[in-house]
Amino acid sequence: MSWESNVKKVKEDHSLSALARSFKYAFIGILTAMRISRNIKVHYLISIVVVLMAIHFRITPLEYAVLLLVITQVICLEMVNTAIERTIDLLTGKQHVYAKIAKDVAAGAVLMSVGAAVTIGTIIFWPHLANLFY
Repeated sequence: MSWESNVKKVKEDHSLSALARSFKYAFIGILTAMRISRNIKVHYLISIVVVLMAIHFRITPLEYAVLLLVITQVICLEMVNTAIERTIDLLTGKQHVYAKIAKDVAAGAVLMSVGAAVTIGTIIFWPHLANLFY
């Protein structure tokens, strides 16, 4: 087979209706992750608290942008972690060392992003919180 015929087999539909279906499936994915993952629910709850703190302390637009970026990063990584864990569970009926490695590495990526988010949140909110107590 020629390269061109292989490309025709895997070429995506570029119509507006196909684009609309892609967005629909993406939103379904977000809602599904919220329903099935305890950790994502925790991340959303913490995100709401952080946004309310940002409103209360009237942080700068740049600080809002940074917070939005790290909140989105944590939630997206948790969604990927959930997808990896569920796919591994589907493919491996029993425990396997490679399955454990994949799950642990994905969870580690989430933990690292949470650590960065907490550090950034501390940098942004510390001056405001310190003013409340000192």
